[in-house]
Order: sequence, then structure tokens, then C-alpha cells
Amino acid sequence: MIKKRHVVFLFLIALYSGFSQVNNNSSQVEIKGSVKGKENFVPISGVQVSTDTGSFTTTNGLGEFKIKASIGDYLIFESPEFETVRHRIKSDEDVDVRVAGYEYETSKKEKRSSSRNMINHQKLLDSADFYKRTDLEKSIDFIAQSITLLGKRGNKKELASSFTTLGEIYLYHKQYDLAITNFEDALATQKSIKPTLLLGKAYILNNDFQKAESSLLPLVSVKNMVPYQRVELYEGLGDTYRALSDLKKALDFYQEGLQIAQKNQISPKVIDLNSKIADAYASEDRFIEAEGFYNNSLNLSKAVAPERLIEENEKVADFYNDENRYDDEIQLRKKSLNELQQLPIQSVATENKGLGRPDSITSQRINYKIANAYIAQDKLDEAIPYLERSIVEADNEDDLVVQKDATRKLSEVYRYKGDFTKALESYQDYVAVVDSLYVRKEQEISRAARFNREIATKQNRISSLEQERELSQSKYSLALTEQQLFEETSKRQKWIIYSLIFGIVLMTLITFLYYRNGKQQKLANNLLALKSLRTQMNPHFIFNALNSVNNYIAKSDERSANRFLSDFSVLMRSVLENSEEDFIPLSRELELLELYVKLEHSRFSDKFDFEIDINDKIDIEAFEIPPMLLQPYIENAIWHGLRYKEEKGFLKIKIDQINAETLEINIEDNGVGRKRSAELKTANQKKQKSKGMGNIKKRIQILNDMYKNKVDVSISDLYDDQTGTKVSLKLKKD
Repeated sequence: MIKKRHVVFLFLIALYSGFSQVNNNSSQVEIKGSVKGKENFVPISGVQVSTDTGSFTTTNGLGEFKIKASIGDYLIFESPEFETVRHRIKSDEDVDVRVAGYEYETSKKEKRSSSRNMINHQKLLDSADFYKRTDLEKSIDFIAQSITLLGKRGNKKELASSFTTLGEIYLYHKQYDLAITNFEDALATQKSIKPTLLLGKAYILNNDFQKAESSLLPLVSVKNMVPYQRVELYEGLGDTYRALSDLKKALDFYQEGLQIAQKNQISPKVIDLNSKIADAYASEDRFIEAEGFYNNSLNLSKAVAPERLIEENEKVADFYNDENRYDDEIQLRKKSLNELQQLPIQSVATENKGLGRPDSITSQRINYKIANAYIAQDKLDEAIPYLERSIVEADNEDDLVVQKDATRKLSEVYRYKGDFTKALESYQDYVAVVDSLYVRKEQEISRAARFNREIATKQNRISSLEQERELSQSKYSLALTEQQLFEETSKRQKWIIYSLIFGIVLMTLITFLYYRNGKQQKLANNLLALKSLRTQMNPHFIFNALNSVNNYIAKSDERSANRFLSDFSVLMRSVLENSEEDFIPLSRELELLELYVKLEHSRFSDKFDFEIDINDKIDIEAFEIPPMLLQPYIENAIWHGLRYKEEKGFLKIKIDQINAETLEINIEDNGVGRKRSAELKTANQKKQKSKGMGNIKKRIQILNDMYKNKVDVSISDLYDDQTGTKVSLKLKKD
């Protein structure tokens, strides 16, 4: 019930807006005028003239314009050549705008010549637009003449106008690739809103929707766009997102465009956008909303040309067909037939807007669709007269496509009715039409190929003219540049010298700052890496230590467990205390190592004995060493050398002084050796060793980088038979 109320409400709003537009249109008058220079009366062409209610036009080559407006509206004159001018309309008298200070920086003779060229250029473009629909070749010739007229010093604005007009010609004839090329050339010459909108439309018609989006979307943020162009922009973006299946964005843009069109009373666009919003809702199967907007477009169409009403009737009839509302479809199409018969030429040409509109609406096509609606309801007798009428009309109009479809459908209807004689006759007529259509298609393909060759020739001619013009302009610019360079050589030399000096000073400063920053950053990274590596203790050792405690507890050896935990806690506390230091006294490191070796010996007393031999002449307090640097080597000696030995082994840690600045610390074990140990290891043990040794290597590398080769480590076999292992570590005092 609520949805029905919404539909009725929308219907009443549409009726009110339609009647208000009719009343407003009836009070409009045609305003004529011109835009010229104040001092020299030079016509200014291409000025955008719009009203605050949405009407829009541009001045021609004579600077003149015509526009529909109402008393009290504001006329807005916009151009890159002068500041925007606003004028309030008080009557239907001519409006002449005089722009102060509008002139080229040329001689009087050149001014007069340039003024004549502008007028003639605009005339050629107007002629090209006039012949656009009737004589493509002549229309393109006028564009070529307009480009030739510009000469080597042609105005970019005028050249962009030529490319834009040519693009519009190709767009009308559905040569979308050529249209896109010319719109892009126009934008490369001079950026403006009109060719950008046309380029987006060409991309949509060419089914290149991603490029259409990237072309049109930046215009949303452009300010001071006239209302009609803003509506076209939102309509184009709506078409783009609808084609990309993003219906939410499509509806948002359609609704924004509709609001602007209603506010500025742009009646054709109000109808278009209502219709397109209905199409979008219908594609989502939201038929109630779709029908509401279709009704809006129908009611609004009654206030404009009957051709537009017929077009909207057919769109809504197609909607009814999709909903299987065949009676409503038939009734609406019959109204279209009646309206169509009142026209001088019984066909309605529709502008292709890229989203499935037909090229034309004809009587034979409508009759054929009415017959299909009857057939869908199994009303074969009612369908036959409309099919026969469609065939006769199509034959009279030489519309072989509709004639073919209607003849085939008539044959099928007779076959369904059991009248096989008429079915055969109709099918034979269908075959004859197909043959004729095939011959025509071949002729059309041949004509299309010849037409495309002619267009390509014309386009190549225009491209050649533009290249010649650019070459001439380049030569002129080169000569002018050489003269300017000659006059400004000394000034530029000074600036170059000053710039070089400044650049050298700046580069030196930047290099110094970069070097200093890099050095500081490297130091910070090294300190951070050391801190990270220092805090890492072999998890394998911790796990096995705790496992040993578990074994003591399992054996009810509480005293051994307590003693082991006490020593282990002392070791761990010392490790944590030293974790913030880069170096600690060698004496403290040896105390930790002795405690660590005792813990390991208490676990594997049957596997090895150990000895720590320190030369009495060494001043241990004078040397510093990175904390826990030796522990991984001792752990490897115990776990991977001595533990695998069948008889009891021996671990020896010996410290000698090589010279006054260097100590040598040797860690020797008579275990199975590195080769045999590698063969006995599990995959997890290999991984643990690789990680521990990798950390040690990284620490030594960073320390040597920071402290000038303070630590040197070498590992070798202790005996010639590759048993035993010797780790030799050289430590410098400073």
C-alpha cells in the first residue's frame, strides 16, 4: 500500500513539473545579440552564452548568438579571452556585449587579417555542421579548408574547434574511432569542457566504458560549468556506470543530473533522465520504481514533440513486454501507431545514445511487435492481420529486415494453426526475402568498405594539413626562438653560471647531509640489530635445561633439581643483565661460561670432563668481549661433538695472549668431529645449529664493522682424522 502511495505521489509531481515547464516555456522569448571588442569591434567567436535556467549556445564567426530565455533570467557570457559577464534580461531587445581591451598583440594589418580569418574560419565550421547530415564528403572538405585557413600561426582555440567539429561529424556517422581521435587531438591542442564531454560520449558509444569513466570523472570537480553541460556530464557518467553494472553509482549520477535539469527547466534532459532511471530500475527488477519513472517520462513527453512521445511510448511498451503485461503493451503500441500516422513521415528517428536505443521507430516495426504480443498470449488470429500489415508496409518501405522477421513469424503462426499450405507459402516468401537481404547486405558491405576508404582518405588529408601546419609553425617558432636566444645570450649565461654555482653548493650540502644521515642510520641499525641478537638465547639449551630439571624431579632427586635450578637462574639473570651491553669484561664472561659448562656437565657428567686454562700473565680485566659470544661454540662442542662420543670426552677452554693488544681464546673438544656430527644430526638439530651459528656470524660481522675488526673467529678439525674440533677466537683490546 505504501509503495502504491509513492507511485501516485511521483506521478503527481511529474504532472506538476510537466505543466510548469509548459507554462514557463510559453513565456520564453528569443534573445539576439553579439559579443565584440569594445575598442575595435572585433567579433569574438566561440563565447559560451548560457542562462541561469539552463539554455546554452555559442557565438558564431561574427560574434553573434541567439538563445531562448525568459524575462528576468540572467545571461552569462564565458570565454578564456575575458572575465565572465552577467546581464539581466529586462525585455526582448538585442543584447550587445563589448569587451574592453580585447585585441591581439600584432600590427593593425595583422589584426584586420586575423579578424577576417576568424570570421571565415567560423563560417567554414558552420558550413561543415550544416552538411553533416546530408553530405559527409563536403562536410569534411569544409573542415580541411578551415584548418588550411589557419596557416602556420593558427590560433589553438580555432584549431581545437576544427577538430571538435570534425569529431562531431564522425560521431553522427557512427565512426567512433575517428571521432575519438579528433576529440583527443582537440584536447591536445586546447583543454576545454565541450570536447571532453564529447570524447566521453564517443567512448560510451564505442563500448570503451573504462576510458569513458577516466575521461568524464575529473569534470565532476570542475566549477562554473553551465547547467546543461553539468547535466550531460552526469548523464554520461550514469550511462558509463550502468554499462559497468554499477547500478548504484549510475542511479546516483542520473538523480543528480535530473535535479539540475528540473531546477534549470531543461525539459529534454528531464525526459531523458526519467527514462534512463526507469531503465536502470527495470534492469534490477525493481518494476514499481521503474514504472513510476516511465510514467514521468510519458507525461513529460506529451508537452514536447509528438516524435518524442512515440519514442517514450515504445520504451515503456518494451518494459511491459519484459514484465509479460501484453495487454498494456498492445494498448500502448496502438497509441504509438495512431500518433505515428499523424506525422508527415511515418517514422521516428532516435538518437543513438549508446545504451540500446533503436535507430528508428516505424509503423511496420510496431505492427510486428504488436503481433508478437498477441502470439505470446496464443491469440494467433489477432496476430495475423498485424503481421500481414507489417509485411506490406515493410515491402513498401523496402525494410527487408522487418519483412524477413514478420514473414518468418507468419509462417510459424500458420504452422501452429495447422494451415500448412499458407505456412509453406509464407516460408517460401521468407526464403526469397532472405536471399534479397543477403544480396543487399553484400552491397552494403561493399558500400561501407568504399565509404570507409573515402573517409580514411579525407582523414589522412586533414592529418597531412595539420602536419604541414605544425611544420610551418615549428619553423616560424624556431626562427623567433633563435632571435630571442641571440638577444638573451649574455643574460642566460649569467643565470647558467649562477645556477651551476648554486647547484654545486646545494649538491655538496645534500651529499654531506645524505652521508651523515646514512652513517647515523647505519649505526642505529647496527645497534638495533646487536640488541636483537644479544637478547636471543638458544631455545634448545633452555628447553633441555628445563627437561633436566624434569628428569631430576621424576627421579625424586629434589636436591639436584634445586641446585640445578639455582645455578640456571643465576645464569639466566646474568644473561639478562648483560643483554643491554655491547661488551662486558672478559672476567665476567668467563664466570658465565664456567657456570654454563658446570650446568651442562651436571647433565652429561658421563660424557665429558672440562678444563678452563687461563694464562696467569693475562690482565683479564683489560679486555672486553661481547656477552654470550663464546657460549654457542661451547654448546656445539658439547651437544654435537662430545655427546655422540662413545667413551668419555674432554672439553678444554684455553686463553693465551698473542701480544699486548690481542688475546686468543681456544675451545677444543675431542668429540666425533664436524663431519661425523653432521651425519648424526636430525633435521631439527641442523636447523637449530644453523640459526645459532647464523646469529653469531651476524653479531661478529656487525661488531667488526662498528669497531674495526675487533673479533676474528676460525673453526678447524682438531686431529688429522677429522675428529675433534677447535674454535680459535682472537680478541683485540680496543
